[in-house]
Amino acid sequence: MSLDLASPPLRPGSRPTTTGREIPHDQLDQFSPPGIRAALVREAEALPGVFTGPSQVSEPSSLALRLHRPTGPWEAYLHPSTDEFGHVHRAGFMHLTVPRPLLDPLVRAGWAEPHPIVLRHEWPDTIIMLYAPRDEGELDLATAVLHASWRHAAPSGQSA
Repeated sequence: MSLDLASPPLRPGSRPTTTGREIPHDQLDQFSPPGIRAALVREAEALPGVFTGPSQVSEPSSLALRLHRPTGPWEAYLHPSTDEFGHVHRAGFMHLTVPRPLLDPLVRAGWAEPHPIVLRHEWPDTIIMLYAPRDEGELDLATAVLHASWRHAAPSGQSA
């Protein structure tokens, strides 16, 4: 399925409840079923040059998405890490960096919200919470956003 992330479909239903401007920034309901989260993790682990492990910037139970050879711009990473471009939380939502042209469309269509850390000038404004995919269709969109985030952080592609 080819998705245009510059004009994504509207996310069905209401937005999940989140902690909003609080840090830690958590999604509080509408979690991913275990099989959907597992499929999302498999997609992330299959990306060239990606390795996973405990996050350097989030709770240890979140799965960091890191690059062996990060080559993207400063705003492609979750600082202070220099190679973590996202992480998957146990509930299935992700914190990711995304290219700026995708920020507003994803938020307007109900798929994401800005991370509150972006209110601080020393952090990139490209960090979002992508809500947990609840079914296969939402997994397709989450996977497309994951791939866009990876391409932003590893613009030349990578190999392990």
